[in-house]
Amino acid sequence: MGAIDLVFEQGRILEHMTTDAGAGIAAEGAKKAYRKRIGFVADSPNFPAEWDNVVEKVKIADQLGFDSIWLGESWGYELFTSMADLVRETKRIKIGAGIANIFSRTPALLASTVATLDERSGGRIILGLGPSGANVVEHWHGMKFEKPVKRTREYIEIIRTILRGEKLVYHGEFFNLERGFKLRFAPPRPDLPIYVAAMGPKNVEQSGELADGILPIYWPANKWSELRQQLDEGARIAGRAPHSAAIAPYITSFILPKNASEQEILAARANAAAPLAYYIGKMGVYYAQMLTRNGFGEDVQAVQKGWEQGMKGGIGAVSQRMLDATSIIGTASEIISRLDEWAALGVDEPLLAMPGGSVDEVGARLDSLMAALKS
Repeated sequence: MGAIDLVFEQGRILEHMTTDAGAGIAAEGAKKAYRKRIGFVADSPNFPAEWDNVVEKVKIADQLGFDSIWLGESWGYELFTSMADLVRETKRIKIGAGIANIFSRTPALLASTVATLDERSGGRIILGLGPSGANVVEHWHGMKFEKPVKRTREYIEIIRTILRGEKLVYHGEFFNLERGFKLRFAPPRPDLPIYVAAMGPKNVEQSGELADGILPIYWPANKWSELRQQLDEGARIAGRAPHSAAIAPYITSFILPKNASEQEILAARANAAAPLAYYIGKMGVYYAQMLTRNGFGEDVQAVQKGWEQGMKGGIGAVSQRMLDATSIIGTASEIISRLDEWAALGVDEPLLAMPGGSVDEVGARLDSLMAALKS
């Protein structure tokens, strides 16, 4: 090989090395992009006196620079009133409705509500939609629980039309709107993000078509890539780019101190198992079916059988492998390490449980998590 050929060959090798290194850096950057998008699911207290503590904890998350806070709703506090409180008390953190059900409020009311809050917050609102469950919808709200996937589509399409400032003319299975009303103020963001609490294959695929993200609960960590495939198939059907919808799972999590005792670790695991057992045994069939589809059928059956002995039996029947696949328990650095793994598998915006304890204790735990993120 002559000198010129040698220089040429070395150049090719260097080019490949540079390309490979660049690809590796890009992949690592993509894997850790989630670190700027970590949010929390706030407490949902039963007594008014506790709400002040919830607000103080959210203010700490806001000051530390976490990305979002999400509030739930069932048959307790009204969702958007609480969100309005947080709008007034925070500066930069995004505030998510997690979730507003698609039966108790009309699409127009939801659109005008989130547009109002988005204006007052300076563009920080995320709308989470979901079907809730038959028991709550029929026996709390008095509405017939039917065709939740189709109903979700109509809600999203109508809300999008209103937020774009267009005349509302819509013909669907549930809604026929012909008078051409328009929202009487200009929404600050026509593209306000809409996330869907989707678990079933049809709803996940539809979310890939229509939504900006999904909010899965107790989705097993080893199945994130399959969830991404389902979402991207929906995006393909709608002519959208892959990864148009973010995966933003609610994650049961406990931040432990570095010197946590064995007793503290066991207590955290028991506390993590309790809601998982409840969702499987007492929250309809959706969660049990989803976990069964994803390879945890025997684990689900064990929990269901455990419930025959009461709640304690259901919690005690939660398997270690199912708990590890659906929750994260550890020190701040251990939690970040695990989130790195989950991000590599497809998680975009992890939504952790707001730590329990006093405001000072929560502040210390959130501070340790942010420090681990930056290390």
